Amino acid sequence: MDKVAHIVGSLKGDKIIWFIVLMLGLCSILSVYSAVGSMAYKLRDGNTEFYLIQQMLFISIGVAMMYMAYKFNYMLYSKIAPLLLVISIPLLIFTLGFGTEINHARRWLTIPFIDKTFQTSDLARLALIVYIARTVSLKQDVIKDFKSAFLPIIIPVVLVCLLIAPEDLSTAGLLFVTCLLMMIIGRVSLKYVGLMILLGLVGMAVLVLIGTAFPELVRLETWESRISAFIYDSDGGWQIQQSKIAIANGEWFGLGPGGSLQRDYLPYPYADFIYAIICEEYGIIGAVTIVFLYLGLLLRCTSIVTKCSKTFGALLAIGLCLNIVIQAFANLAVSVHLVPVTGLTLPIISMGGTSVVFTCISLGVILSVSRYVEEFSTYEIMKEEAQVVADEEIEKGKVKKRLKYENYY
Repeated sequence: MDKVAHIVGSLKGDKIIWFIVLMLGLCSILSVYSAVGSMAYKLRDGNTEFYLIQQMLFISIGVAMMYMAYKFNYMLYSKIAPLLLVISIPLLIFTLGFGTEINHARRWLTIPFIDKTFQTSDLARLALIVYIARTVSLKQDVIKDFKSAFLPIIIPVVLVCLLIAPEDLSTAGLLFVTCLLMMIIGRVSLKYVGLMILLGLVGMAVLVLIGTAFPELVRLETWESRISAFIYDSDGGWQIQQSKIAIANGEWFGLGPGGSLQRDYLPYPYADFIYAIICEEYGIIGAVTIVFLYLGLLLRCTSIVTKCSKTFGALLAIGLCLNIVIQAFANLAVSVHLVPVTGLTLPIISMGGTSVVFTCISLGVILSVSRYVEEFSTYEIMKEEAQVVADEEIEKGKVKKRLKYENYY
């Protein structure tokens, strides 16, 4: 306990972000334990403790990885960004051809010996965001040039998003939007941003054509059914109906922890629709708290960006933060029927392995940037104080010399 207390006391970086991670982790454990009842009954003879322990393990691993990422100098990520991207692209290609199929989607690779799946798009997202931050920061002197700046950015973005999209369109769209925002923040010419949007639309059209000709390669039918349900069905289909009932049940203060009724009717209440379970059990108070936690994360990261003296650090922090926060609000929007069903989980809170771990790693990288900002600010303050002291000593010396000179004559 003393060692843990020492580690906690020695933590640097933005303390509010550390607190937000702690609160999201706690929400995850409570919500997942409550939401897995039906799945535990079907697969584990009602043993919900199995999923509780599993989620606690994932959160623990995620926090450990976050701490490791936080301890590294964030400039290290600039050096390894090309390597991460080179590893990610072949993994995405391999997943498309030989990945493990779960719920009619091939997004995972099964890790040998431990029988756990690994979602390769999570690694690709992290790799691409770090790479974009690196490239934009290195190209600041020629950021308006098409060949020198735009091409090294657009090629990886289009390639990675097109490899993710056939099996996971929502994740590809989220990543594409994040990269667009990073380019705008990084002062890439708006005409090139517009060109990137056009290329994205062309890539989407190509995927639709491929899906029409070869349905087994692209989940076109799933996309069509979700969009049709959103546009033509005012109730939103079975999933959204059950989500709305859960939210209505919660009222102001909710039914209490473990009191959810809709967890037995909602598909994937522990993942895609965990926010509806939170609303039902903790009411509007709990729902608003979750919203403010993610908004707080965005505000704190924005504060880091404004204080960071390095372009790479600023872009890295805001890129990773935007990816997490946009995903969070996309998940919330699905639960209240503002957008079509996406399949995006609620970061850290939803049950998961690689999604939790890589979200925590992203937060660790953000905290590494925050630690640099804090240390740099401390250094600047100490330098100013030292300069003040030096100026005072010089002034005292001048006074002594003047008095000595005056007394001499």
